[in-house]
Parts: sequence; structure tokens; C-alpha cells
Amino acid sequence: MTSCDISSRPRSQAPTPAASRNPARRILAGLAVAGLALLVAACIFVPGKFTSQLDLRNDRSFRFTYSGEIVMIPLQKAKETGFTPDACHDDNYDERPCTGDELAKQKTSWEESRARKAKSDAQAAKALLGGIDPNDPRAGEDVAAKLRRQVGWNKVVYKGDGRFDVDFAIQGRLDHDFAFPTIEGLAMANPFVQLSLRQDGSVRMDAPGFGPSKGTDGMMGAMLAGIGGDDNSSSSADGSTGAADGPSEADGTFTVLTDGEILANNTDEGPQAAPGGRRLVWAVNPRTPAAPTALVRLKP
Repeated sequence: MTSCDISSRPRSQAPTPAASRNPARRILAGLAVAGLALLVAACIFVPGKFTSQLDLRNDRSFRFTYSGEIVMIPLQKAKETGFTPDACHDDNYDERPCTGDELAKQKTSWEESRARKAKSDAQAAKALLGGIDPNDPRAGEDVAAKLRRQVGWNKVVYKGDGRFDVDFAIQGRLDHDFAFPTIEGLAMANPFVQLSLRQDGSVRMDAPGFGPSKGTDGMMGAMLAGIGGDDNSSSSADGSTGAADGPSEADGTFTVLTDGEILANNTDEGPQAAPGGRRLVWAVNPRTPAAPTALVRLKP
């Protein structure tokens, strides 16, 4: 799984109201509801192993290719975690061994909490994913079928566990902004690459999907994991909320080839001479320090 994942481990708690245990949760809960759509949008897709290239021409023609893996995070299987009992206390609130009846009640509460959270998470995901139910075994094939209907997707093979093997190529004229990927009926797909046209004739290229995975997503994920589900969710033993914050699975190269004027870029090597113009190359992997970006001026 990737750092976009939101995972919390439901655990049984003493029947103390959540607000009294942590009054800030009421405020965070409101923020989470407002921010959930933005969080999911930031985490639907991540690249796997791939190669990608963007050609920008002075006559405003362009060609974009992406070949390799795309991972759809909501379709990945969550890691199963077992029941971990809470500590029991005597009248002086000193910790003591739990009785068998107390452990049984804790486990029943934990199972009920996990079932409620799974149901609510599935309903929310389905609403935000344009009707796609992540728990449906056919969901991956349904997404693949949607993509195969769209222009540019020359190959889409669902490999299981949210992973797709794709070959995408599209060309046209830059008289409008461009983003990849997009899925019919899924307005919240996050872009790997996006092109923004400016009035002065320049084109800004941003590749947020090829950038580092840590940041706002991890922060929001941690917040949601701490309050998600119901009163039976809590932090793990090490004090973390359970939200992952590791590197993405990205492993590839992204190249921009252009005969336009490169005004700015954040590559390590800078523009390199290449047939048909100059080339910018980014290595995309868990060590990538920043998302690729460039500004290219094309002829009017």
C-alpha cells in the first residue's frame, strides 16, 4: 500500500463518550467531512513501473505517452489486523489482568465497530468513485472496460489488487489544457501530468503524480484515521494513527522533448540536446525530491 492509504485499526474502548476523551475530535470531525473528497481525489491513482514522454512542438502540436503500471488505491486490499485488547483497570485505575468476560465483550465491540466502519467506508468510496464499489470483485474489470472505451488507451489489462497494465498514447493540438489520466464518470481522478496554457503562449507542465508521496495527504490521512469510523478507533501502540506514510510504488522515467524555449524546469541535469530539440528527463522513484515541472514557450 502507499502513503495515500487511510487505514486505522478499530479497537474496543471503555464506553466513555468520544467528545469527553478528546474534545478536539468534534472539530476535526467537521474538518474531515469537508476534506474527505479532497483527500480521496489526491489518492485514487499512483504510478507503478512505467515510462512516459511528452512532446511539445512550436506549432502547438503535442504527443503524450504512458506505458506501464497504474495502481488504483481504492481497489487495493487493506491489510487485515487482529484484535488487540485494551488494558483493564481496578477501582483505583491501576492496570490489572482482564477477565475472560471483559475480553469477550471487548472483542465483540471491536468486531461490531469494524463491521460498521467497513460498511460506511464502502458507501463513502462508492459515492466518491462514481458508483464504483471497491469491494465488488468485478470493480477492476469494470474500470478497465471504461478505459478501453476512451481514446488513447490502446491497452488496459487488470492484473488484480488495483493494478493495471496500460499503454496510452494521444496526440493533438494545444488549444486547451490537458491532464492524464481521466476516467469516464470519475470526475475526481488525480492527474499524473497536466498542461496549463498561458496567455503569453507558454505552457506550464506539472506532474504531481510523479512527485513525492509525503505531505498533505499523509497529514489529512493521519487526521482521518484518528477520528474515522466511530468511537472505537484509536491510535496504534507506537502512538501513530495507523495512516501509512511511506514512499509510493513509482519506478520510471518521465521525459519532455520540445523545440520550444525552455524557460524553467527542475531537472537535475537541465535541458539536454536531442533530435528535434531539447530534452528534459526526470527519474521518478521513492527518492524523487519534488514533482517534475517545466515552463516552455511556444511560438504564437
